[in-house]
Amino acid sequence: MRKFFKAFDYASSGILYGIKAERNLKFHLVAAAVVSVAGLFTRLSAMEWCIVLLLVGGMLALEMMNAAIERVVDLITLEIHPLAKQAKDLAAGAVLVYAIISVIIGLIIFVPKWFN
Repeated sequence: MRKFFKAFDYASSGILYGIKAERNLKFHLVAAAVVSVAGLFTRLSAMEWCIVLLLVGGMLALEMMNAAIERVVDLITLEIHPLAKQAKDLAAGAVLVYAIISVIIGLIIFVPKWFN
């Protein structure tokens, strides 16, 4: 059981490090706070909250994975290498795709509520 609970300690350390060190993660946390306040004001349904929470959680997790990939690539090589650039660009691209889709879904949820 000790190893099981230690895993939560490692994960918590990773989350706290990401919040302290990653500018984009900070941005996404602020965006999540804004969306949460908007959700309270527009009285989202339980299903809408589930969707918003999945989008926010996925965005934060993907941003941390992107940062992890960047760290691993930097650890492996300090040289500018085309494959290293591709790995970093692909990870960043995944974050961008998810962010765009999240915004579109957010608009689908929130825009009708703003006009009612």
